[in-house]
Amino acid sequence: MVDPPALVFSLLAASTCAAAFYLWQGRSLRELPILWIAAVLGFGAGQWLGQSVDLVPLTIGQVHIVEAVIGAFLFLVVARWLRQEKREK
Repeated sequence: MVDPPALVFSLLAASTCAAAFYLWQGRSLRELPILWIAAVLGFGAGQWLGQSVDLVPLTIGQVHIVEAVIGAFLFLVVARWLRQEKREK
């Protein structure tokens, strides 16, 4: 179980990833909520993988920050790619 401070930190870190990706690749303000959801889901997937495998020992409290950030950016790239596919059709 994740403690509330780790959950708050995870949401803040995922939001930071989404904001950074939006500043880098965003085109319209409509994309921001979708990117935020993708970042939160990716951060959670990376956190889960980090807890399961425990490859990188770098953690901040209970948060496996390296795996979680990588997961967030992978989900953000996929979300961006899917949005582009939708626009082309």
